[in-house]
Amino acid sequence: MSEKQYDLVVLGGGTAGYVAAIRASQLGKKVAIVEKSLLGGTCLHKGCIPTKSLLKSAEVFHTVKHAKQFGIEVPEYSLNYERILERKDEIVNQMYQGVQHLMKQNHIDIYNGTGRILGESIFSPQSGTISVEFEDGENEMIPNQFVLIATGSTPSELPFLQFDHQVILSSDDILKMDQLPNSIAIIGGGVIGLEFASYLTDLGVSVTVIEANERILPNESKQIAKTIKNELENRGTKFFENVALDNQSVSINDETNEATIKINDEQITVERILLSVGRKPNTTDIGLNNTKIKSTESGHIITNQYQQTEDKHIYAAGDCIGKLQLAHVGSKEGIVAVEHMFDNAPLPVNYDLMPKCIYTYPEIASIGKNLEQAKNDNIKAKNFKVSFKAIGKAMIDSIDNQNGFCEIIIDQEQDEIIGLNMIGPHVTELINEVSLLQFMNGSSLELGLTTHAHPSLSEVLMELGLKVEDRAIHV
Repeated sequence: MSEKQYDLVVLGGGTAGYVAAIRASQLGKKVAIVEKSLLGGTCLHKGCIPTKSLLKSAEVFHTVKHAKQFGIEVPEYSLNYERILERKDEIVNQMYQGVQHLMKQNHIDIYNGTGRILGESIFSPQSGTISVEFEDGENEMIPNQFVLIATGSTPSELPFLQFDHQVILSSDDILKMDQLPNSIAIIGGGVIGLEFASYLTDLGVSVTVIEANERILPNESKQIAKTIKNELENRGTKFFENVALDNQSVSINDETNEATIKINDEQITVERILLSVGRKPNTTDIGLNNTKIKSTESGHIITNQYQQTEDKHIYAAGDCIGKLQLAHVGSKEGIVAVEHMFDNAPLPVNYDLMPKCIYTYPEIASIGKNLEQAKNDNIKAKNFKVSFKAIGKAMIDSIDNQNGFCEIIIDQEQDEIIGLNMIGPHVTELINEVSLLQFMNGSSLELGLTTHAHPSLSEVLMELGLKVEDRAIHV
């Protein structure tokens, strides 16, 4: 048994976990994190940061290829994939060093091992003591007042198709490839699948996306999905939608290390397959059976609006609770959990106010409901749209993706903004203005009357707000 008694022990040092730990430290609490791998978790090492670094390199390469549109002749250029990977690793390492510094600065103890929740015992009248198993086989028990589970998630497989990490790859494997394949099939046309499709297409890989639903990006608006599909098709990506694969659909040639996929009456052969069919929570071996915690059939931990489980002193945040699997949402959940457990009266997470971003080229961002979702919820909604073609700065920045737009959804009965979605240049930055507007319960008129610098991309939001009020100037 550790001699230290902690106010909070966090299981998992990813974005949700370490942010929550810092917030608890700010409240004067003694905090420990148990992390079996590296601080920063999936987002820093296998997700947000490395993938966006790769996508930026792909965007630059795309720009160089089309530089003559800007009056710049680049007669000779080449792709240095090794340098792309080096730059990605440099960024990740720099940010990893920053997280480690934050832990020291906030006096947070780190236990590098596998943590499991213990049940009631002679050492503790309630479940929650954490047993940490270290690589050398040694164990240590950490007593605490509260526990926050932030164990994250891992890529999912299909029942008939498992990762072999050679031909059948996960998103983790893609980040570790030391050379690009000539061809790849991406099974799953969601956020992760499309980001890798955009990245690999722009680096010259032949990409085929296979989606089981009737369309890609089923949680985004139909027009957004159609626009990004057209943009990627114009750059060479092939799409198959409404295709349900089974164990007869895929075969691997062990001699050539290639995969053959049967799609309806077609047959395609690729060097690699990326399975991008979602992520599963890391909750199977953390001691939930020693608690009163309830979980869904998929293994996600059930919490209340303050991230509190059935065991009132145990909370959970991030991917393991299965809400919006986004780093900034996990961070928000972790902060709410900490402030609730230490009586700071937080506001619950409002998932309708959480911005969602897709870092394809062009970028996609949304918040709240799209028009289809609003109508499915029986809301009398109306949409207003402004094309980026009306925005000077967007035209200045544009190469070939001039079909972007920004769309706002209005609840006509309540006369309020209930959603906004956009596709175009740097919209993953523009969405933050909308996030603030929604958090402050702003109106379309207030958005339209706010003076925006000219020329700037954000003028699209001003014009959109004015259009709702029938006062638009440039559209």
